[in-house]
Amino acid sequence: MIEKTRVALVNDYELVLRGLAQMLAPFRDRIEVVQLDAGRRVTRPVDVALYDTFAQPRPDDEDVSRLASNPLIRTVAVFTWKMDQDLIDAAVRRGATGYFPKSLAGAELADGLLRVAAGEHVIGDPRRRVTSGPGVDWPGRDHGISDRQSEILALITQGKRNEEIAVLTHLSPNTVKTHIRTLYSKIGALNRVDAVLWGTENGFRPDHRSIDD
Repeated sequence: MIEKTRVALVNDYELVLRGLAQMLAPFRDRIEVVQLDAGRRVTRPVDVALYDTFAQPRPDDEDVSRLASNPLIRTVAVFTWKMDQDLIDAAVRRGATGYFPKSLAGAELADGLLRVAAGEHVIGDPRRRVTSGPGVDWPGRDHGISDRQSEILALITQGKRNEEIAVLTHLSPNTVKTHIRTLYSKIGALNRVDAVLWGTENGFRPDHRSIDD
């Protein structure tokens, strides 16, 4: 019997985690998801912790450091829309051996995780804009909210200012403002208070903040 690669999925939003689990489900003969809980740090031995960076309020490299320092985690891979070279370099310095764009299909992600678990460094090419691949999910998708708008609304719901959102999403302040205007029209918000209330009622508040604190 072939031993399966054990993977923990890491993010603070239950919907995001369940979307990842669904992407990997067809490959359960090779990959076993052993931890799927937004409210807990990784508590079981795993070959790879797959860290989805959706709406994380801290720099990605700090979160990678926390995961890499957990003795139960053999290695860390990042799954993200943010493929900036500086973020890739920082994550690798902090211990990540996989850095995957969210444009990947499930089969490609599964293959990358298996290669990382086998000891390879699998790092995606830097690019300015990453579009979501098939199977990637996010809060608000059913309401016609795009992936980037969803992440911005999640950060607004967490109380972040536009300047902070620009830093966290690696978008320009003007691009953030454009996304916010479009977002407001989609959800019927007149101001930031309306947006926060809508976000709170529609799954944009984190289920928990753990990332192995």
